[in-house]
Amino acid sequence: MNRTIKHFYEFGPFLLDVADGLLLREGKHIPLTPKAYETLLALVESNGHVIDKEELIKKIWPDTFVEEANLAKNVSILRKILGGEQSNQYIETIPRRGYRFVASVREVLDEPKAPDMLLAAPPVSDQIEEPRSSEQHVDQDIVTQRRGMMSGVNEVSLKPRSLAGRLIWPAALLAVCLVAGTAIWLILNHQGSGSSGLPLKIVPFTSFPGHEIHPSFSADGNRIAFVWDGENADNPDIFVKEIGVDRPRRLTTNPAADTHPVWSPDGRYIAFLRQDAESCAYYLIPSSGGAERKIADVFRYLTPTLGNSQYYSPDGKSLAVRDKSSPEEPSSICLLSIDNGEKRRLTSPSPGTVGDSYPAFSPDGKKLAFLRSTSLATTDIYVMLLAGGLPGRLTSDNTSILGLAWTADSREIVFASRRDSSTYNLWRIPATGGAPKRLPEVGQRAISPTISRQGNRLAFTQMVDDENIWRVRLDASGRGSALAPLISSTQFDNGPDYAPDGRKIVFASNRTGDFGIWVCGVNGSNPVQLVNRGPYLTGTPRWSPDGNWIAYDSRSSGPGREGCADIYVSSATGGPGRRLTTEASENVAPSWSRNGKWIYFGSTRSGSMQIWKVPAEGGPAMQVTRHGGFEGFESTDGKILYYAKGRSVPGIWQIPVAGGEESLTLDHDQAGFWRLWTVVEKGIYFATASTPSRPVIEFFDFATRKVTRVVAIEKRLNRSDPGLSVSPDRLWLLFTQLDQSGSDIMLVESFR
Repeated sequence: MNRTIKHFYEFGPFLLDVADGLLLREGKHIPLTPKAYETLLALVESNGHVIDKEELIKKIWPDTFVEEANLAKNVSILRKILGGEQSNQYIETIPRRGYRFVASVREVLDEPKAPDMLLAAPPVSDQIEEPRSSEQHVDQDIVTQRRGMMSGVNEVSLKPRSLAGRLIWPAALLAVCLVAGTAIWLILNHQGSGSSGLPLKIVPFTSFPGHEIHPSFSADGNRIAFVWDGENADNPDIFVKEIGVDRPRRLTTNPAADTHPVWSPDGRYIAFLRQDAESCAYYLIPSSGGAERKIADVFRYLTPTLGNSQYYSPDGKSLAVRDKSSPEEPSSICLLSIDNGEKRRLTSPSPGTVGDSYPAFSPDGKKLAFLRSTSLATTDIYVMLLAGGLPGRLTSDNTSILGLAWTADSREIVFASRRDSSTYNLWRIPATGGAPKRLPEVGQRAISPTISRQGNRLAFTQMVDDENIWRVRLDASGRGSALAPLISSTQFDNGPDYAPDGRKIVFASNRTGDFGIWVCGVNGSNPVQLVNRGPYLTGTPRWSPDGNWIAYDSRSSGPGREGCADIYVSSATGGPGRRLTTEASENVAPSWSRNGKWIYFGSTRSGSMQIWKVPAEGGPAMQVTRHGGFEGFESTDGKILYYAKGRSVPGIWQIPVAGGEESLTLDHDQAGFWRLWTVVEKGIYFATASTPSRPVIEFFDFATRKVTRVVAIEKRLNRSDPGLSVSPDRLWLLFTQLDQSGSDIMLVESFR
């Protein structure tokens, strides 16, 4: 039978397993992103020599342009993991050149034994060896134990030097067996979950058509309440399903959207949020069905959030809810009395931020965890004592988080985050602080975790969304036909923009697992990645009028820039990107002036989202709007700026480029609510939002002020992603569509 030679690098307490692509510390797996692992391997294999930054970038990101910030981020992550962030004991920065791995590295080639020989005793030699010093003996034992943890006792060689050495042999063998046994236990413990040591069993709890979201366990852990928009429910409603039973039981039938169910501690009631076009309130309904009772109104949000949390207090008297009194102020966490509907504010986020959400009580009733968002895509976990005191920050990722749950012992928090890639994964972190650890068995696109108080179960929502770019043929009258996909993958592709000469298309995609900007032929052929921003949310690419540059927005990295979104400009042929904004604020959705001298963008630097513009060559930015603005396009003659105000106020507005008062241009079918609209010479193309399940693309004529239908879109849209562009010859229209949109609830057994 063929045996694979295992290849390892040893340094300090670490082991780099080249064959399996793993980093181990004393037998325990240390999770690394693929690019961070490749960075570490390249540094370790450099054998103490300096590697130039350009050489490292080419080695890790071949055939792809990335900025030095990506490499610096990987090195920073590695330093933190290796424990040498301050002392540079492993990775040394060589100014203006690159990096050098300075720790002593030992290369090990190991041929694994057959499974039945894993704990077999090594051969004993009668040969007498020369005595060694005690220091040499200790060092050799350490090396022996490390190798034993890798591959049983394959590399152990204990040769007695005398009769005393022969008497020591049984104890040494016992120690080796204990080390090997410990290694096996650690592997099983890692493959399982937490302290149980049992392998995780993951099965679909629901697999219905449509979306099943917001799972919540009953007190005994045998039932799950969830939201479903399928079957006979033409909108989201609350369902309850017992584990092991095929069909769910429907609890609510109201035409409004019923979401975010959570069980009372005694299992008798389920609280949920009901929202329609006019109101938003929390309700209570018996878990067996029956009459509902309204608890209190809260501030209405335009769309329900995807995540969920355990916001019912353990004593059964209160709900922790998200609320605010006006659109301008950030949301806070309030304690809502179930008996009388009175509210008491618990948190006070900073003005100008999005605020707090997803409150979750610890099972012991002593703490409250919640998410604090400085922007729409930058969120971290905070924990506060309910007895009093200021909230403490638990994570510092500044990335998207969709849901969190306490473990049954109140010691850890499991949460869904995009902290290491462009997709959501489940992570766990001690409630007292520490490094988050990924739950790799769960897989990607996992959000909204919930954990049973009994029964060792975890449930989460598995998303299956797939967004692609479609093309429509426009006839002489402006009507669309011949819809067909043009740019697609199994991930998200959006934000298409035709080049000024109509020969290329730029778009945003996370098809490689990282966020980036891509360029392809006008027929979708030969896609090439121009910009790789790793896990940092990146999009809205826009060509300059001369076709030489591409502007885009991206989350930033580095001290003082954590979580900020900035405007960048890169050459259309590749090369280093140039950042145009430096303020600690949201700077998003760029577009070029028709003369190419300015770039418009939405920014929160003034305390609210407004349209600003910055010189394309760099320099101070100027504020354009005063009453709200998010994304805008100049008219083709460069005299008027048309803009949308974002997620809070539907409609497309206009303001003279030379200055003046704003006026409403178009509010038909909630134009501007979706990020699918663009301006041409004779009017505005836009996707309607009045019927989100079956939207259409329409055209507003500047001269006649009439709106005509262009084409009906067969599937759903993503209102947050940009995605409408018309070719320069006005023969083609591009838009983004959710070709596959759904979710299931997954159940995990043996979770601790």
